[in-house]
Amino acid sequence: MAISLSAMAFRTSVPSFSYFKARNLENPSFLCISQTPFRFNSLFSLQNSCGSSQRYLSRKPCRVRATLLQENEEEVVVEKSFAPKSFPSKVGGGSNGEPPDDSSPNGLEKWVVKVEQSINIFLTDSVIKILDTLYHDRNYARFFVLETIARVPYFAFISVLHLYESFGWWRRADYLKVHFAESWNEMHHLLIMEELGGNAWWFDRFLAQHVAVFYYFMTVLMYALSPRMAYHFSECVENHAYETYDKFIKDQGEELKKLPAPKIAVSYYTGGDLYLFDEFQTSREPNTRRPKIDNLYDVFMNIRDDEAEHCKTMKACQTHGSLRSPHTDPCDDPEDDSGCPVPQADCVGIVDCIKKSVADPQVSRR
Repeated sequence: MAISLSAMAFRTSVPSFSYFKARNLENPSFLCISQTPFRFNSLFSLQNSCGSSQRYLSRKPCRVRATLLQENEEEVVVEKSFAPKSFPSKVGGGSNGEPPDDSSPNGLEKWVVKVEQSINIFLTDSVIKILDTLYHDRNYARFFVLETIARVPYFAFISVLHLYESFGWWRRADYLKVHFAESWNEMHHLLIMEELGGNAWWFDRFLAQHVAVFYYFMTVLMYALSPRMAYHFSECVENHAYETYDKFIKDQGEELKKLPAPKIAVSYYTGGDLYLFDEFQTSREPNTRRPKIDNLYDVFMNIRDDEAEHCKTMKACQTHGSLRSPHTDPCDDPEDDSGCPVPQADCVGIVDCIKKSVADPQVSRR
């Protein structure tokens, strides 16, 4: 009698094969929720087969985020969480002097990071000296040139990510969303400077547009070689923009408070759907920053704070795979929502792929 009761309990607690069959669980393709990362010797030798890869079930922990939104909060001070220096990351990597990478760095990696960041700092220093010479007393024209250039990296990143996705190499949905929101924000900065007359001179338009075209192709090449290097360079540019606006506000603050805000600024910061405004601020919960625009001083304060948010996002991007859209549900996995997702490479960028191939001879055999 005890044996029969145990058998009945076992039959009721374990689902039958028909239960799994009704949900297509006997189909191997259903179990292909995620794939183990694979490596490749070059950027062009990839494994695209879902069936040939090792399959396993992955369940990412679902984080429960409890956010207390203060309805009466009118001002959010960004500079308290952003301490600018002459450059965001000195040679050697992150805030602790380590390379911004999720793996344990070896001597080769530290050397690569040092070279990348040294090149970035040299390029940024050179551009700053040119701008200081040409625009030492023409602030709005300088801002127009800065904003024309500043939005270029984001659609350069999007271009390369679309190319990778078209080739079936890997997919980065959250990166595409955040980078588009960043370019949208920088575009409105540019529209504000145009309304303020920053593009009045032909020379300024000519210089900004031609530099932007060169900057685009340079960023595409840099991003294909090393995304980490491209993100660090953008961090340097955004940090310079923050310091430029911060100095301007401190020097001209009282005069700016007497001037009206441009219509495009009022419309962007206070009107309509602010989804894209929240999207590029990856260090914040959505709806926690709602600017107040009463005069031109408020406009430049918010532009400066936008640059601080860009700088923090670019710093986060230097750790591969760490970027998440603020609107992405932690329980959702946009990369793995299909039966056979696009394979995710174990290395990003040509430099990283070559470095890992040299460090691990087994990569060349896979």
